[in-house]
Amino acid sequence: MRYLLATCGLVAGLAQGAWAQEVPVEVSTLAGQQITLHVYPFLGEGDLKTLRLVATNKQALQLFVTSKGHSAIAVSPDEGFAPEGVPAPSAVAIGDFSDAATAATEALKGCDEKRTGEAPCVVVLEVGPLP
Repeated sequence: MRYLLATCGLVAGLAQGAWAQEVPVEVSTLAGQQITLHVYPFLGEGDLKTLRLVATNKQALQLFVTSKGHSAIAVSPDEGFAPEGVPAPSAVAIGDFSDAATAATEALKGCDEKRTGEAPCVVVLEVGPLP
C-alpha cells in the first residue's frame, strides 16, 4: 500500500469557516479504490488512528462505507470522529453515490443535522474509484 502525503484544498464549497484553509491529506489505494483522509488539526490521535485504519483495511472500510461508487465521512470539528473510541453521534458515513461532490454534500448535510457544536461539519474521508 502506498501513501502519498500532500497538501491540497478541499473541494470548493465543501469547507466552511476556519476549515476552508488548506488541509494536509493522506491518499491511499485499497481494493481498487482511492481513499483520501483529510488530516484536520482538530482530529485527535484516536480519531486519526481509527480513520487511518479505515483507509487502509478493507474490513474496517466496509464497516463505514459501501464499496460502490463514491462515499464520504463527515464530522463536527467540535465533536471529532471517535473521541471515546466509538463514532461521535454527529459523524456520518454515507456512500454509493455517482460522484464525489454528491457524496460529500450528503455526508455534510447529515452531519450538520446531528451536530451539537457550533462549527459546521467537514469531510474527513473520501472514497472513490481509482482515477
